Amino acid sequence: MNLLHSLALAALIALPAALPAGAQDDRPPPPRPDRGGDSVAAPEMRPDGTAAPLTRGLAGPYLAGRVAATDSDFGAAANYYLRALKQDPSARFISDSALMSLLASGQIDRAVTMADEMTRADAGTRPSQIVGLVERSKLARQEDWAGLIGLLDAARAEDESTERLFDGMLRAWALLGQGKAADADAAFLEMRKVRGTEGLVEYHRALSKALVGDFEGAAKLLETERPEQNLIGALARAQVLAQLDRRDEAIALLEQITDDGIGVDSAADELLARLKTSEEVPFDFVTGPRDGIAQVFLTFATLLDSDVEPTPLGLIHARLASYIAPEMADARLMVAQMLQATGQFAAAEAEFTTLRDKGQLRPLAELGRIDALARAERTEDAEKAAVALTESRPDMAEAWIARGDLMRQQNKWAEAVSAYDKALTLIDPTDENTLWFPLYARAIALERSGQFDRAEADLKAALKMRPDNAQMLNYLGYSYVDRGKNLDEALRLIQRAVDLSPDDGYILDSLGWALYRLGRYPEAVGPQERAVLEMSTDPLVNDHLGDIYWMVGRKREAEIQWMRALSFKPESEEDIYRIRAKLDRGLDAVLAEEKANGGKLPPPPPPAPPETPEDGEDVPPAE
Repeated sequence: MNLLHSLALAALIALPAALPAGAQDDRPPPPRPDRGGDSVAAPEMRPDGTAAPLTRGLAGPYLAGRVAATDSDFGAAANYYLRALKQDPSARFISDSALMSLLASGQIDRAVTMADEMTRADAGTRPSQIVGLVERSKLARQEDWAGLIGLLDAARAEDESTERLFDGMLRAWALLGQGKAADADAAFLEMRKVRGTEGLVEYHRALSKALVGDFEGAAKLLETERPEQNLIGALARAQVLAQLDRRDEAIALLEQITDDGIGVDSAADELLARLKTSEEVPFDFVTGPRDGIAQVFLTFATLLDSDVEPTPLGLIHARLASYIAPEMADARLMVAQMLQATGQFAAAEAEFTTLRDKGQLRPLAELGRIDALARAERTEDAEKAAVALTESRPDMAEAWIARGDLMRQQNKWAEAVSAYDKALTLIDPTDENTLWFPLYARAIALERSGQFDRAEADLKAALKMRPDNAQMLNYLGYSYVDRGKNLDEALRLIQRAVDLSPDDGYILDSLGWALYRLGRYPEAVGPQERAVLEMSTDPLVNDHLGDIYWMVGRKREAEIQWMRALSFKPESEEDIYRIRAKLDRGLDAVLAEEKANGGKLPPPPPPAPPETPEDGEDVPPAE
């Protein structure tokens, strides 16, 4: 079974609107140092360090649970909901919320126990959808195929519209689990009647046929004229062909895929290498009906996770897939990626670590782990992982890019440049889709390390590949402004960036500052005020507005902006000293002093040494 298959599976299906009810940011930083956003007040704490409850009774814990769930902190949400449930054990909506939070946080055993209790308490009434989902998962994990089919049939008898596709796929796999291959195939064919599901159903039919030894039937179902459009299906077909002693066909198929450069996690390359030797290649996409059902859960996890309205249902389906088939690496990987996407980096790292401990963490998944470690502020661990990956896979450009990104984020500019240099030697120079980003990232590291000529060349090369990238246009334009160089060209670049991204505070600040440097002070006011609206707590943006206000005669407002800039803690002591000098003597005087000193404000005079007493003078005793 190969990692990341579910994203490809989702492409096989175009579902109707009704579904069961219930991703390394590659953009480098702007040309100024990163700054934190508006802070959020921490909750009131008890003396023992634990968070104090919002209120007593039912409402407080319930509302706290909703807030935690909205923040994707499902562990905390489950605890709050369970606390609320103690106040009103009969509240079904709280029970369902608690159950969903337990599932989303990975507390599956507790969730199964709770679902069983809810089923017993509500005997004689139809269980909620989330309880039913847990019951289906439990029966599949236990391989209680008769029990699962009975549950599915009962649900269908109560409501013909009940999750027809989802339950129908589960039923087909359960029939196969009972040894009824013909009935299972008929059940799959019945699911083909659901509009837009042919690709998904045929894929699962093929896997089921391969599982019972009908490799000829599986190969026929997986055959396609465009294998490059369905990598997972092509990998499955290559394994099937190997069972039929048609290795030459399998090799030709995989060579077509690898030539097109669409390999996922090196899976195609690795399978191709095995096929070219005498090594036995087993069919292991699924090892039993449990795996097939877990794949159904994963497919729906992918579909639900792409819904416009964010819900934990995608994560819940992925968690349950991992519960049904604990050794399926795909399920745990999808959980890790979903947690990462919602900002739960520590939880994501725990899943990546489990994969690594099991020997199931492939190179691209390791990149995800490195990103999770970095975002969880475990920079040292992330750096060690990145170094280890580049040492084990020195020919993997993505690994070197990840290493460069980590160095850049720590202001280790020389190390970042070296890593990007290596990555760029590994990338096809005609592959602009891959090439532009490491060029841009290297340009940042070069510019920050004082090598602007090289940085400028990289930025121009990257912009030829991505001429409408607002961040790159802004970076090059601001770099010119910052150096007082090519100001007309800088203004053109920045204005283009504003047109592409009109609400970006950094870009608006660049436009205001470019107009200031060109002496067009009245024109600079508007974009700089908009920049402050977008980035109200940024010290540099406020400082720039103060300078612009001063130049248009709004001197009292300029002083206010400089005081605001100081209150937001500028990055360097040099910045603080310059702002204080402007408040003390005015911008005109500071500019004159800088002009007389080669463009830099003279340093403050050293503090006067403490006075020493004259000989014979009594020194008062220390108090």
